[in-house]
Amino acid sequence: MPHTKRVLAIVLAGGEGNRLMPLTADRAKPAVPFAGSYRLIDFALSNLVNSHYLQIVVLTQYKSHSLDRHISETWRMSTQLGNYVASVPAQQRVGKSWFLGSANAIYQSLNLIHDANPDIVVVVGADHVYRMDFAQMVAQHVHSGARASVAAVRQPLHMADQFGVIEVDQNDPQKIAAFVEKPSSTPGLAADPTQFLASMGNYVFDADALVEALHVDAERLDTKHDMGGDIIPYFVNKGEAGVYDFTLNDIPGSTERDRTYWRDVGTIDSFYDAHMDLISPVPVFNLYNSEWPIYTRQTISPPAKFVRGRGNTVGTALDSIVANGVVISGGIVEGSVLSNDVYVDTSSRVIDSVLMDKVSIGEGAVVRRAIIDKNVRVPAGAAIGLDPELDRARGFKVTDSGITVLSKGQEVPEPGDAERSLSAANLHLVPDAVKAASENLPEWQESTAKAGQAHAAAVGVEVPAQQSSTS
Repeated sequence: MPHTKRVLAIVLAGGEGNRLMPLTADRAKPAVPFAGSYRLIDFALSNLVNSHYLQIVVLTQYKSHSLDRHISETWRMSTQLGNYVASVPAQQRVGKSWFLGSANAIYQSLNLIHDANPDIVVVVGADHVYRMDFAQMVAQHVHSGARASVAAVRQPLHMADQFGVIEVDQNDPQKIAAFVEKPSSTPGLAADPTQFLASMGNYVFDADALVEALHVDAERLDTKHDMGGDIIPYFVNKGEAGVYDFTLNDIPGSTERDRTYWRDVGTIDSFYDAHMDLISPVPVFNLYNSEWPIYTRQTISPPAKFVRGRGNTVGTALDSIVANGVVISGGIVEGSVLSNDVYVDTSSRVIDSVLMDKVSIGEGAVVRRAIIDKNVRVPAGAAIGLDPELDRARGFKVTDSGITVLSKGQEVPEPGDAERSLSAANLHLVPDAVKAASENLPEWQESTAKAGQAHAAAVGVEVPAQQSSTS
């Protein structure tokens, strides 16, 4: 019987996540909530566990309290079988500095590798959304004889300046010829000249080779102590680096639409877009694949509830994800993701937005193309995401693409008359999904228009007849 390789998994979870501010103002990037019920780190940990790698250490540093708590409450393994997910903070085990980069984080934590004594070390990032069977990558790594392997995802050529780019050997497409950080241009693949291979930030190493490389890196002065920028080029220069093409990864239960999905959610725009990928009838990324589940902490919130509000306004959600504890009481939610214990009150509208835990939307308020962090109370009649200048004036972040972001617990001022008029003008609008369903049914159109008028009237807004069916 062939020897089974001992594998230790290391999750790099110390990222500050400046580009995700203000969502990272009070937490580490891997702890940012995602998709209603999860944290970003749950995707990396679920992929490792589903790959049957059950000895995992998570290296943390920046504002790690909520991340540490999530790991301790959620990721409990059977210690009797030698399995664990251990959160390990920066400890200054080597000198008096904190982690100076991803490679230095592992170098300062080499005791973890020495204690586990693995044959193979799998190193993954903690802030990407995807499914991946790492056992398949490890199998290729061992078979190839490479000392280091990099997982790569295919991307359009015009995005080369946003990634670490892998250029393969012309005679061996599994061998890396060059690894370049964010070049202005790069050659296309032989199989598809319109694409290149981008590093996913996931690596497999022979354990002894990784330890040696980290010691060499620690002695150098011309290094940023980065896994992608320094350690991988070290192996490339020695001719010992291989590449694993993510398109070869086969996930049980996946579809052609989502099997190669991988999203770097390092910016507000990409974070928002990743949420929108989840909510179509045939989603770009399918959370509902029970053959490769994404695990997370199970809350004690009751089931979601959709009920009529004041004036018998209908509470409903269309093309949306709604988590436990959500109550939609006479409001309308469309194209949105609502996390645990969100409350949406009478005649309010939530459109194309992401609401995190315990956000409360008051009567007649309108939220459009917004990300609202935990514990925010939106007062009755408020308008968020309808006027960028108004949003900026209240201290909200607005991206260049027009996404409005509110930080955790941020106060929303009571609206003035102009703001109330702005939100009121949107209360009668018929949801796009309903308009599409009634497009060829005039009698439905009249009924839905009247329903829109009723929603507006419930909070004292009169709608001229000519406006009742347009949006």
